[in-house]
Amino acid sequence: MKRRHLLASVCAAIALASGPALAQDKVTLKFGWTSSNGEKDPYGVGARIFKAKVEEYTKGSIEVQLYPNRAIGDERQMIEGMRFGTVDAGIITNAVIAQIEPAFQVNDMPFLYADEAKAHKVLDGKVGAELANRLAKKGVISLGWMEGGFRNMINNSKPVAAPDDVKGVKYRVMQNPVYIDMFSSLGGAAVPMAWGETFTAVQQGAVDGLEIPVAIVEANKYYEITKYLSMTNHTYSMIGLLISKRSMDKLSAQQREAVIRAGKEATVEQRAIAGKNAKEVVTALAARGMKVNQVSDPAAFRSAVAPVHEKFRKSGSGDLLDQVLAEVK
Repeated sequence: MKRRHLLASVCAAIALASGPALAQDKVTLKFGWTSSNGEKDPYGVGARIFKAKVEEYTKGSIEVQLYPNRAIGDERQMIEGMRFGTVDAGIITNAVIAQIEPAFQVNDMPFLYADEAKAHKVLDGKVGAELANRLAKKGVISLGWMEGGFRNMINNSKPVAAPDDVKGVKYRVMQNPVYIDMFSSLGGAAVPMAWGETFTAVQQGAVDGLEIPVAIVEANKYYEITKYLSMTNHTYSMIGLLISKRSMDKLSAQQREAVIRAGKEATVEQRAIAGKNAKEVVTALAARGMKVNQVSDPAAFRSAVAPVHEKFRKSGSGDLLDQVLAEVK
């Protein structure tokens, strides 16, 4: 009888001793992206909102540590790290996600979306769900499709107002076949290059320019080394809020629920802020000395890049492209 009471007392003591320790244990999620942590950088905006919401909804049981400016690697390194559980989470550009799941190339089709609202409709619908399912099979979970903004052309050669203006100009592009094919179809010289090498390449004249959302131009000070900003709006840049399946599986059910909720809410807020910031940034870039011009005839560009759409259709993902086209009409 005494032994039974003693055993009960020991168990109670262990429970009391371990209870506070368990309560103090904190899960740390290392969260990376490759651009700046600037006030208007769309990646930085999304990361900060997500961090705040996760920590609020988990009552501090999860700490999200932020690593901007390639602190834990380039995007390809980060998404591969998520697959193997060596990187917890981050925001990754659509074109890089497409390197491990080619179906994502559908989002990079040039001159596909007329405006942000149409892109949101597609990404929040069946197409976005299908893409998320395919990515999950690769070990990476989507928490939301955030907004990088429409991509535009900047260079030191000349303004781009018509397709012929791209001819002969060397543009840095992401290491993605859609972007290479797009500039090739317009007569430009596409130079695939990692993001970390790009600023120096433009600065030294190894390339004439690049294509990029305006918020990234401002946040990473490309206005200091390029003259012309042409509002081609050629590609809507989706940026994925992603987390490693292995990291997600380590969380409790309540923590997973909180992370999913934080991702959904952060995506809505980030899109609204990114859209507002993009309009303000164009004005700011003009004030900093960049020569800004609009494109009056997007149809001419759309016709010139038609072979890019057809090549993707023949790659085996034509059904996804057809779904997108049906939704944006």
